Amino acid sequence: MVTRGPVSVVIAAHDEAAVLGRTLRTLLADARPGEFEVVVVANGCTDGTAEVARSVPGVLLRELPEPGKPAALNAGDDAVTGFPRIYLDADIALPTAGARTLAAAVGAPGILAAAPRRRLDTTGRPLLVRGYYAINGRHPAYRNALFGRGAIALSAAGRARFDRFPDVVADDLFLDGQFTGTEKREVTEVGTVVATPRRTADLLRRLGRVRAGNASLRAADQRVRRARRTSWLVDVVLPRPWLLPAGVCYAGLTLLAATAARRPAVRNRWGRDESSRVPAEPDGAAR
Repeated sequence: MVTRGPVSVVIAAHDEAAVLGRTLRTLLADARPGEFEVVVVANGCTDGTAEVARSVPGVLLRELPEPGKPAALNAGDDAVTGFPRIYLDADIALPTAGARTLAAAVGAPGILAAAPRRRLDTTGRPLLVRGYYAINGRHPAYRNALFGRGAIALSAAGRARFDRFPDVVADDLFLDGQFTGTEKREVTEVGTVVATPRRTADLLRRLGRVRAGNASLRAADQRVRRARRTSWLVDVVLPRPWLLPAGVCYAGLTLLAATAARRPAVRNRWGRDESSRVPAEPDGAAR
């Protein structure tokens, strides 16, 4: 693999016209000429995602006729040459300085993968959604993990751990499973804001899809970290009894999602939560 050149950024985008401009402008706002090699892979889009990508100078565009994030990530890998490499979700606003810091993190001895800390945006969400994320935001499974942040940086050696992205929903959990705890790092000085679903029904759909995808990946790959089903209670609620009402929300929604995850329509679906996509103003600022 090529190990010299710019920092490459791969963005898989399916109908992301509302947020992609903000993401690209935030990433490249302070970039030096040639510092970043950015490719947007518009897959199965029915909106103006491709047009938004074309409107940002220096951004490469690849288009796939069918929706699917793994295929888009693989097409993005084929289009870029540089390392470190950052896989960035199309709705995550990662500033230029944050991208530099993530790239530098995987240049440290022994560190092959890095991800930012996450901040969950629950502003204006209903009580059940806020209750769920009061537990999720403290869950120990997210400590030193790569998933759930919307941005993952790999060194050349880290990317060499696998060939192609498999056809799975949980691409970030797949990446997390490629590395030991000492080979990956949560870069706490870089943060990403992760939008949570705006309605309880949207949260349930997201949880069902994610749970089904995670279960399928764990069944196929023993390197993927196992789920500890009681951790929300033992590690989060019991040390903080005031979180018991939120814990009830968390347990109830998790149980409903587990039931939904058994349905074939959920297990076989690639998708995302539409309600958390926040449209951008024409100048790229979020509403």
